[in-house]
Amino acid sequence: MQLDKILTYHKAMSDATRIRMLILLADGESNGQTLAEKLSVTPATVTHHASKLREANLIHERRDKNTIYFTLNEAFIHSYSQATANLIFKNKKEIPASMDIEDKHSNLQKSVLRNFFTLDGKLKHIPAQLKKKLIALEHLVTGLEKGRSYDEKELNLYLKNYHPDFATLRRELIMHQFMFRESEVYELNPREMWAKWETLS
Repeated sequence: MQLDKILTYHKAMSDATRIRMLILLADGESNGQTLAEKLSVTPATVTHHASKLREANLIHERRDKNTIYFTLNEAFIHSYSQATANLIFKNKKEIPASMDIEDKHSNLQKSVLRNFFTLDGKLKHIPAQLKKKLIALEHLVTGLEKGRSYDEKELNLYLKNYHPDFATLRRELIMHQFMFRESEVYELNPREMWAKWETLS
């Protein structure tokens, strides 16, 4: 990635009309005609800018007969902005976290892996609590190769080795930014983009 993905995000955000579209969509779903009227542009202009936002995964589209509706992809906007900051400051020296916090995180991680995985590495069941689920998902992706593209069948087979409900695991990996999907091809996101279980209470 995955610098090119971050660059695509910033290119999509580098136009005033597109920023205004995102601001309007933050209030909820809207169709192209309504956006055009609010922005004082033509529907064709909205379609053009929507294609740029869609390429960067910043919006979703759905068609209802002849009308296209747009919604904000809030998760990607937050994750890409955070990934940018993480990328810029990744080499900056930080004040070490206290040993108490580090120990607490380490103990929780070990506890989740011990309680939710069998001795041979199988996932007993998908944790319901978000923090524990993220720890389990983080563990699952450690066996995937950074920079390698996986088709859906390959990824399903990999996940099936851990748990029979591979479809749910696949969706969770996308939802929490461990992986991204493009044209049915899956790839690991940079670690900076992964949902951070350490920040959850």
